[in-house]
Amino acid sequence: MVTRRQKQVSSLIQKELGDLVEKKVSDPRLDFVTITAVEISPDLRQAHIYVSALRNQQEAIEGLKHAVSFLRRELASRLALRYVPELIFYPDTSMQRGERIFQLLEEIEETQEKPGLNVSDG
Repeated sequence: MVTRRQKQVSSLIQKELGDLVEKKVSDPRLDFVTITAVEISPDLRQAHIYVSALRNQQEAIEGLKHAVSFLRRELASRLALRYVPELIFYPDTSMQRGERIFQLLEEIEETQEKPGLNVSDG
């Protein structure tokens, strides 16, 4: 169960990381990168950060890993936390899953609309 404190810290980290990536990091691999979600461990020592990128998502993850010490240092100065959590980056695949579900729903709809193919005919 996620505590209120975990939700607060996750939200703060997501907001600050988004701001840092947008304004402070000058790595071209991080252009058009969005921090989509942050999940923090119960002890607040690890932050699992989900990233979406318009271009190459794997390059964006590598760019973030390269900048991790800078990002942690900046978070330490911006947030009033006893410990700045370890930042672990993951690609956010929710958009691809959503697109796949949408495609499947469209295919089902198309097969039901074609004359002669009635799903209720058994």
